[in-house]
Amino acid sequence: MIAAIFSFLVMLNPFALFLYLKPVMKDLSDADFRTVFLKASMISFFIYLVFLLFGDIVFQKVFRINFESFRIFGGIVLFSFAYIFIVQGKKAFIQIKGDLHDLASEIALPFMVGAGTISLTILMSEQLELWQGALSLVIIMLVNFMAIMGLKFIRRSMRSKKVQTAFDKNMELLLRINGFFLGAIGVDMVITGISNLLEAARV
Repeated sequence: MIAAIFSFLVMLNPFALFLYLKPVMKDLSDADFRTVFLKASMISFFIYLVFLLFGDIVFQKVFRINFESFRIFGGIVLFSFAYIFIVQGKKAFIQIKGDLHDLASEIALPFMVGAGTISLTILMSEQLELWQGALSLVIIMLVNFMAIMGLKFIRRSMRSKKVQTAFDKNMELLLRINGFFLGAIGVDMVITGISNLLEAARV
């Protein structure tokens, strides 16, 4: 269970998520951002819970598609996001549209719920008891929420504008660098999906 939580948090990556949400933090008040991010966390939790409860059935019985096809598509989506990260940076992503509920949904999908985290949720449904999986998801969401709010508090506690400017520039640089890692994950998901399909075809 601990290993599952750790793996999920690595994939969810609260530090990268903080970088993605930085433009939103600037445009919203502390209370509005806390409300939006809490709603995004709840939306993400319930989506994860659905995949935890039904697992591979969602793909095989409901949508009647091979899970590897979803893995390949998710990899292509991640690669596309990575390209935008590298070329356009933070300006290409989350934007304030007036409705905070819509903003919460935009944060949840695809920044918190993606092909990688859904894959891990399905693996959790196979490896853990239902109550263990549900408890793991609660812990993951709480840790992620506290990490984001903690990083936001640290950023706000920097009184000097020069320090804040340096912090922001470093965050923007890390955002672009993270695009390379995100792209690598996307390519790996595509290769893994294709390899698994080829292996299944041989059998």
